[in-house]
Amino acid sequence: MTKTPAVADQRAIVSRLNRANGQLAAVVRMIEEGRDCEQVVNQLAAVSKAVNSAAFAVVFGGLKQCLVEERTDADEVSARLQKVLLALA
Repeated sequence: MTKTPAVADQRAIVSRLNRANGQLAAVVRMIEEGRDCEQVVNQLAAVSKAVNSAAFAVVFGGLKQCLVEERTDADEVSARLQKVLLALA
């Protein structure tokens, strides 16, 4: 994957990451305020889901781009995509 996703995809990804950033800031405030553990964990789960969603959108954009470009180095692309996906696991 050599390029970032298309502009429309970038906006959606940035929106997800901005949401995650706000959620993470809320987690920090909750911890500083000594809030209930269950509430903090629920908010952390939301942050994790938002970040993972953005990461998968980036990976999907790369896959889509590879398919559209009809790459000839399929083995290399496959190995790189596998590495990226494993980083998310």
